[in-house]
Amino acid sequence: MPRSRPEPIYRHDSTPRTGVLLVNLGTPAAPTAAALRPYLKQFLSDPRVVEIPRLVWWPILNGIILNTRPKASAQKYASIWTDEGSPLLVHTVRQTKLLAGYLAKDGHDGLDVDYAMRYGSPSIGDTLDAMRARGCTRILVVPLYPQYSAITTATVVDEVGRSLAQWRNQPEMRFVRNFHDDPGYIDALVKSVREHWAANGEPERLLLSFHGVPRRSLDLGDPYHCECHKTGRLVAEGLGVARERVLVTFQSRFGKAEWLKPYTQPTLEQLAAQGVRRVDVMCPGFVADCLETLEEIALECKEAFLEKGGQTFHYIPCLNERDAWIRALAALVRSHLGNWLGIAPPDEAARKAALERARTLGAAQ
Repeated sequence: MPRSRPEPIYRHDSTPRTGVLLVNLGTPAAPTAAALRPYLKQFLSDPRVVEIPRLVWWPILNGIILNTRPKASAQKYASIWTDEGSPLLVHTVRQTKLLAGYLAKDGHDGLDVDYAMRYGSPSIGDTLDAMRARGCTRILVVPLYPQYSAITTATVVDEVGRSLAQWRNQPEMRFVRNFHDDPGYIDALVKSVREHWAANGEPERLLLSFHGVPRRSLDLGDPYHCECHKTGRLVAEGLGVARERVLVTFQSRFGKAEWLKPYTQPTLEQLAAQGVRRVDVMCPGFVADCLETLEEIALECKEAFLEKGGQTFHYIPCLNERDAWIRALAALVRSHLGNWLGIAPPDEAARKAALERARTLGAAQ
C-alpha cells in the first residue's frame, strides 16, 4: 500500500466545503453465504470487536467460523431482505437524503452530506476520498451509535484515522462521540412509543433492548452500559410511566463469555413464565432497522415469548425516517458543526484573485 494516496489536482480558485459523514455498522452486499464471508471476516477481524489475541482467534475465525456461520447468517438476512436491498443500507441512504434536505431548508445547502459503512460498502475510506474530490476541507463524522462504545464508535474513529493516514493534505475533522441523552433523540423515541401505544394500547412491560457487549468491556472502563441505562431512564421519564414497567436488556450475545445482563430473550421468557401477557420491545441503540432488530427481536424473540406462554408481542420499529428523529439529527449536526456554519465561501472575485496570485508564482491552476 502506498504511503500516500494521490491527491486530487488542486485548483487555487476552488471553494472549500464542509462535509458531514454519517457512519453506520454495515451490511453484506447480498443475503448469500458468498457475500457474508468477506463481510463477517472484516467485522470479526476488528480487534475492537473481538478482543482475543490474534494467535488464538485467527484459527477459530478462519478455520471454523468463516466456514460455518456465513450460510446460517445468509438465511437470516434473506428473511429480512427487501426489494430495495438491505434494510440498514436502505434506511441509511434515506436518512442521509432527508438530513441534507433539512439542513438545506435551514440555509445550509452548501454542506456535503454523505454516508459510509464501517464494514462492507461504501467504505469509510472510499467515501472520504469522494468527499475530498468534491472539495471538502472540513468534515464532521457522525457515528450513528447513540451510546458510545469502543466496539462501535471508537472503531469508526480508528478507521477514519487509518484512511487519513494515507492523505498528504488532510482536512479538519470533528466527531460526534455520542447522543444517548440528547433531548431530540429522547423525544423522538418517546413520540414513537406514544404513537404505537395510541394505536395499539399499552403493554404490561416495555423492553428497551440494546446490542450486547462483553461484560469485560464494562470492567475495563467502557461507558456503554451506563449510557444505555441513562437512555432507558430518560425514555421512561418522558413516557411518564413507572420505572419498573420499562426494562433495559441486552441482545446479540456471541460466544461463551459473560456479556452485559440481563439478556433480552431469557428476560422475555421469564416474563411470560411469570404471567405477563403482553410486552412491547424497542431497540433504542439502533437508529435504523437491521438484522438484529427485524430478525433477532421481531422474529426470534417474539417466538420465544409466545412459546413460553406470552400472548401478545409488539416490536416497535427503529427511528428510521421518522420526522422527529431527522429533525433531532439535523440539530445534533448543526450543534457539532458550530462555527464551521459561519464560514462564508469566497466570492468569485476573491477566487479569481487567488488564482492570479498563484499563477504569478508558477501555479498552473
